[in-house]
Amino acid sequence: MKKNRVDIITMGCSKNLVDSEHLMRQLEECGYEVTHDSEEPCGEIAVINTCGFIGDAKQESINMILEFCQRKDEGDLKKLYVMGCLSERYLTELREEISQVDKFYGKFNWTELITDLKNEYNEKIAQERVLTTPGHYAYLKISEGCNRHCAYCAIPIITGPHKSRPIEEILDEVRYLVSKGVKEFQIIAQELTYYGVDLYKKQKIAELVERISDIEGVEWIRLHYAYPSNFPYDLLRVMRERKNVCKYLDIALQHVSTKVLKKMQRHVTKEDTYALVERMRQEVPGICLRTTMMVGFPGEGEKEFEELMEFVKWAKFDRLGAFAYCEEDGTYAAENYRDSVSKKKKQERLDRLMEVQQRISTRLNDGKVGKTFRTIIDRIEGDYYIGRTEFDSPDVDTEVLINISEGELRIGNFYDVEITDSTEFDLMGTVIQ
Repeated sequence: MKKNRVDIITMGCSKNLVDSEHLMRQLEECGYEVTHDSEEPCGEIAVINTCGFIGDAKQESINMILEFCQRKDEGDLKKLYVMGCLSERYLTELREEISQVDKFYGKFNWTELITDLKNEYNEKIAQERVLTTPGHYAYLKISEGCNRHCAYCAIPIITGPHKSRPIEEILDEVRYLVSKGVKEFQIIAQELTYYGVDLYKKQKIAELVERISDIEGVEWIRLHYAYPSNFPYDLLRVMRERKNVCKYLDIALQHVSTKVLKKMQRHVTKEDTYALVERMRQEVPGICLRTTMMVGFPGEGEKEFEELMEFVKWAKFDRLGAFAYCEEDGTYAAENYRDSVSKKKKQERLDRLMEVQQRISTRLNDGKVGKTFRTIIDRIEGDYYIGRTEFDSPDVDTEVLINISEGELRIGNFYDVEITDSTEFDLMGTVIQ
């Protein structure tokens, strides 16, 4: 057990990761040695930042807590703290069930941890972070919470209503990160297209992105987690006009059947959804669209599922993730709908949908062979440099593999890379000298 060392473990999404990075900076300022997701945690203090979104993620977080409880029981850990979405949602139950945890914090009061460790939270470094990502890119969280209240989603129950960060505060953080060597920004929010409505009484995401793109040193901006209803089309103009705004949008559509979308409380129709995708492709030629779909929602029959299949075949999304519906405590769907699709049928539909997308992804990647893309180098892995194009977000999208025998490349630098081969998931390339 190492004195004055804190091991932080982050579960769940990149929004949690940003919270962990801010906590790490505060702890370092207090004189602690801090590690993140260490393979061999050995500090006297551990902090687990939990996820409470869906069943599997919740169980994973609980298992991690219990693993560290065992370390504490065995004398390998002095203090154990838990924060994040799981403890925000199930604070009372967790306190009653897991006594080894010294204190549970919610999603937003983790700053109390600094005080509980007999230190003082430092407001002067509130925008500063210890990056857990490679130094050339960072996640930039622009808001918390969500006002959409989709029938299946527990996020508003956990995080509360949408709360935008002020524009100037965000710009200050970007400038700070650029000064530390960050070139690429993944803009994240539970729902970024709603940004600004609470603070400025209108959608401000297009203006925010434009102002971030004006900051010298910002090379790439990539947008995650848009919503289809009341989409701010001015954002497409910014994406089209600004060279450092990647032609990339992560927009979770969930379904296309009007019947299912209505039950999901998504406030869009089948016609709206087709028109939205078509307009995005018209206004931003070459745009990369990432989406998420759900199968097996209550009321989804074969007709509705076939509508979804036809839409995916038509849209040819660059990236598509999918999951089967499962009831979440406290949601409108769990309390008002019967989970009418069997587990077996959900899995069959999921498999069929992803089989279609696999063929689409393979064809799209094959179509990149012979073309040249500006590529950023993330890391070295085995015999390859691993990079990404503007159409690829870290950890979730396609990577470009360049053999190290080609010569020395610098991590975090950009290179023009010709694609020489492809698979469903990866591209092979060679640097154009």
